[in-house]
Amino acid sequence: MPDLLSHAFIAFTLCTLLSLRFDWLTGEYVTVGMAGAFIPDMAKIKLLVDSATVEAALGVPFDWLGVHTLGGAFVAVLVGTVVADRRDRRRVFGLLSLGAASHLFADALLLKASGQSYEVLWPLTRSHPPTPGLYLSTDVWLAGVTGAVAVAVSLAVQYRT
Repeated sequence: MPDLLSHAFIAFTLCTLLSLRFDWLTGEYVTVGMAGAFIPDMAKIKLLVDSATVEAALGVPFDWLGVHTLGGAFVAVLVGTVVADRRDRRRVFGLLSLGAASHLFADALLLKASGQSYEVLWPLTRSHPPTPGLYLSTDVWLAGVTGAVAVAVSLAVQYRT
């Protein structure tokens, strides 16, 4: 759970900072960016529905891990963009993409025993880039740090406006 909360704080911070530059980036749009940060973790659906079950139902090879890659997140962002109001699609696309990209970037920094990250750039490449191993996804301190930064940025932006 600290991992998901940290992703929300990171997206909130990025979107709030961008709101200084773009007047249209109000609270509702910040929420869209935060929702984008949850997209890659839709792969956790595998805890409820096994990949083999979906594969049997569709009749094609399937793995939930694909959602937690650049290609899978891009497809999910496109779906989110299509269901948005026509006038907001460009903004929604950009903010969902920002949130998903921040999630993928943060997860690429995770500590892995192999020293290699996952196939984050799939389908562009199947390589496992090296990871600096800065933290574990279960580290509670990360949620505290990202939360404190989010609060500080929020207060600074409110003070400035």
